[in-house]
Amino acid sequence: MQSKKLVVLTGAGISAESGLATFRDSGGLWEGFNVHEVASIEGWYKNPEKVLEFYNHRRKQASEAKPNEGHLSLKSLESFFDVVVITQNVDDLHEKAGSTNIIHLHGELTKARSENNPDLVINIGYEEINVGDIAEDGSQLRPAIVWFGEMVPMIEKAALEVMEADILLVIGTSLAVYPAAGLVNYAKQSIPKFIVDPSNPELYSYEEWTHIKKTASEGVPEIKELLINQINE
Repeated sequence: MQSKKLVVLTGAGISAESGLATFRDSGGLWEGFNVHEVASIEGWYKNPEKVLEFYNHRRKQASEAKPNEGHLSLKSLESFFDVVVITQNVDDLHEKAGSTNIIHLHGELTKARSENNPDLVINIGYEEINVGDIAEDGSQLRPAIVWFGEMVPMIEKAALEVMEADILLVIGTSLAVYPAAGLVNYAKQSIPKFIVDPSNPELYSYEEWTHIKKTASEGVPEIKELLINQINE
């Protein structure tokens, strides 16, 4: 019997439990950095040194972060479902947990790209990027991150996955940032939908959603048991 497709949309909340701070929790400031100065194309053109410093710092933090029970439970669900993780996070905690099918909507900290060619991407791991580090095409390397004011190249692929979902699970996201927030609208109305978040995400209707008002590390293991029990009934 073919496994049901479980599509999971994750946001900053699941990473926060592993010690990675979020902009939204800190009023648009991240350890003294203004979000629009370090996460926009305008900020990059104005002060690339500052942007690189910020992402080098984030990369160092991410190198030390460990996946929590939320990430690990998603990995273990692969034994029962065809799991696709669509994440708004740029860290590699889902990879560290062992998840095998991950779509990064907003890019990846562990990659760099050419300033002029978004398709010229290299893996850098947790190494720094500095002014003067050059891509193959001779242009400055920059973080392979989707900034404010830039297109989200993986959004169409993500939307297709949501359209094919048999179960939809949303974890640790306010669903306030578009276009990612609009992905839930691609899901079939009839499928089971779950939210794990201690607060109330900005959804149009709660009627068709089961809301577990817990953090990811507490709520995702609970959802895991619920889903496994359902397929075994």
